[in-house]
Amino acid sequence: MARSAEELRKDWLASLAHERRFSPHTLRAYGDDLARFLGFLQGHLGGAVGERALAKLAPADIRAFITVRRAQGLGAKGVQRALAAIRSFFRHLAREDILDSAAARSVRTPRIRKGLPRPLSEVDAQRAIDVAGENGIDWIAARDAALLTLLYGAGLRISEALGLRRGDVPLGASITILGKGRKERVVPVLDAVHDAIARYADKIPFTGAKDAPLFLSRRGNAMSAREAQLLMQRLRGALGLSDRATPHALRHSFATHLLQHGGDLRSVQELLGHASLSTTQTYTEIDTRQLAKVYAKAHPRQ
Repeated sequence: MARSAEELRKDWLASLAHERRFSPHTLRAYGDDLARFLGFLQGHLGGAVGERALAKLAPADIRAFITVRRAQGLGAKGVQRALAAIRSFFRHLAREDILDSAAARSVRTPRIRKGLPRPLSEVDAQRAIDVAGENGIDWIAARDAALLTLLYGAGLRISEALGLRRGDVPLGASITILGKGRKERVVPVLDAVHDAIARYADKIPFTGAKDAPLFLSRRGNAMSAREAQLLMQRLRGALGLSDRATPHALRHSFATHLLQHGGDLRSVQELLGHASLSTTQTYTEIDTRQLAKVYAKAHPRQ
């Protein structure tokens, strides 16, 4: 007996949860996207949607759905996710030998133009570290200064910095970081980073085993990425920085300032843990654009 589209949707979501281990957030987003698509098809095709209707879909039907969602204000990233959900659904149906449709595979995913990273200036990066170290609670001030010094001085992602353990201190001449895709990289430790981490470690008021988190919340639990974001939010207000001044902006600053001071692209790629050199090359575009602005402002023939 042919099943309804809603029954198929529930089976698909169950497979994503149990076999693919998708997060609850992703499951909810994918489920909502497909529910909207199936609701659209009911009106678009003029009746209930089941296996037969899904098997007969053409690329034009999916493009019509995207057109409607675009008109409703869905951006390129939203369209990309909706198409990913639809394709995943049809791949599931094919794997389960329910039906095989090439319609979803035939619709192009919109290209998303990546914005350039927004680094802080060298002065603002240092100001942020200095002001972070002026918190009224001594050990919290040391923690905040150490964290920002680590992000800026080693170019770590916030998750990588918060992944450090008590046993990692004292830091050596370098640290081994397990980054995206479980790819290891070795990052040199500057004296400023070493000293800031050591000062913080000496002031931690909580005991902890070697495998306990290094960066702690006020109550002694593992510090969260959200707390780091709130720290930068406070600093933005205190220093008048852009909304783009986030913990990740310090990683951008690390890369940009290295290149500005003569660092070579391949070395910076290794330090950041980028899989592709093209990702690192976006930082050279920042420098080129800044140079163009200076040229346009200063050249006598402008």
